[in-house]
Amino acid sequence: MNTIDLTPLYRNSVGFDRLASMLDSAFRNEAHSAGYPPYNIEALDDTRYAITLAVAGFERPELDIQVEGGVLTVSGKKGEEDKRDYLYRGIANRAFERKFNLAEHVEVNGAELENGLLTIRLVKEVPEAMKPRRIDINAGSDVLEHDNQRAGKLEQSAAA
Repeated sequence: MNTIDLTPLYRNSVGFDRLASMLDSAFRNEAHSAGYPPYNIEALDDTRYAITLAVAGFERPELDIQVEGGVLTVSGKKGEEDKRDYLYRGIANRAFERKFNLAEHVEVNGAELENGLLTIRLVKEVPEAMKPRRIDINAGSDVLEHDNQRAGKLEQSAAA
């Protein structure tokens, strides 16, 4: 079992509480992953992504895409048993389930099935409130005047 000490990361960051569990889950899933179906993850630009899975032999009704709690789940299950008598069967039509952890603010934008490739479009939409903004710094003289006024009041109360 692989373990990672994330203590140095926590000293310099805030809000990455899920990171340790995600890494641990990734190590567990990598060891048990069958590698089926193969997939690509592509960055189309700064805010758009695509996940493409090779799902040869599956039709639209046999595929299911769900998003829950920041996890994209793609699964496939063949409908009827194939009653053909194969001499060799190299095309895997077995049931599968692939899970992808989505970053914050990443939403599924749509999906297409063409030529045995299932492409899921993703988009990252950061809300205005979460985008970087500039914070103005008050002039130092305002702070000094306030301190001078307070100091003067303290001197008057001490003299009385």
